[in-house]
Amino acid sequence: MIELGIGMFGDVQIDPKTGNIQPAAARMQEIIEEVKLMDQVGVDFFGMGEHHREDYAVSAPEIMLAAAATVTKNIKLGSAVSVLSSADPVKLFQDFSSLDILSDGRAEIMAGRGSFIESFPLFGYDLKDYAELFDEKLELLTRLNKQDTITWSGRFRKPLVNQQIFPRPVRGSLPIWVAVGGTTSSVVRAARLGLPVMFAIIGGAPENFKPLFELYRQSWVDNGHAIGDLQVGVHMHSFFGDDGQATADKYYPIYGGQMNRIGASRGWPAYQRSQFDFGRSIHGHLIVGDVNHAIEKILHFIEMFGLTRFSAHMDVGSPDHKDMMRAIELYGTQVIPKVKEALEKGK
Repeated sequence: MIELGIGMFGDVQIDPKTGNIQPAAARMQEIIEEVKLMDQVGVDFFGMGEHHREDYAVSAPEIMLAAAATVTKNIKLGSAVSVLSSADPVKLFQDFSSLDILSDGRAEIMAGRGSFIESFPLFGYDLKDYAELFDEKLELLTRLNKQDTITWSGRFRKPLVNQQIFPRPVRGSLPIWVAVGGTTSSVVRAARLGLPVMFAIIGGAPENFKPLFELYRQSWVDNGHAIGDLQVGVHMHSFFGDDGQATADKYYPIYGGQMNRIGASRGWPAYQRSQFDFGRSIHGHLIVGDVNHAIEKILHFIEMFGLTRFSAHMDVGSPDHKDMMRAIELYGTQVIPKVKEALEKGK
């Protein structure tokens, strides 16, 4: 059965005229209210990102998720992503095991390299070790998840010798997803380790990702894993409203402003309305509009990629909290049920 959830990075609102930045405390309180509503309307999972910048409110997803656990009952709670390359896998595993216990078995880890690099100098890591750090730490994290007692050694931390790791998750281990962009090595690594993947499709034409999905499936089978156990998802920029065109028109300056803030540090050209409109088309990566638009595009991508999970990244640029609450309500009460109903009928 498909799971449909919401991912957030914790973007704060930035006034385009004054440059004033919303306090992190205000945005955090809004996020808790938003996750509480997600749980009430039947959203399957929530993912919280990790960033170490002024324009994002959350540097420690596990803290926000622990707070969310106290006001929710059913929704799965995970990171989106935890920047594993600059984290200590032992501490990360302990934190999410604690979250799992607090939430009665609802915690997940989504491990990734992250789309920003601020955490590397912040925690004392060298960017030249970017790939090696992730490889080593993912291997350690997966072993911690499988073994109560571990002996391990690597390049980037002191060895573990017959070390017990506490606390353990409710069911003994945690779901661990791997977030990937567009690199074949990341896809093959996840398949080799038997880990589900979440593809971040946040630009261009999604159909260009089809070869990576095919590679993942083939690598999964080649590494001896049962095809029935395969889980694969996409993370896509999304926003929903009652009127499709009005929603797009209102959201465009918010979304475009964030694209330009990020792009300024990466040498991107100014974001154009034509890019936004193409992104909203059936060929693009944006799911921004009314309920019918969202249902059509989500079903399109489920069929295109054979998805078991869809994550709507809904706070790019930090839309107004009232609009966020309405988008969550529409997603949970109308989009998710109708997508699942259509898939059930199509069996």
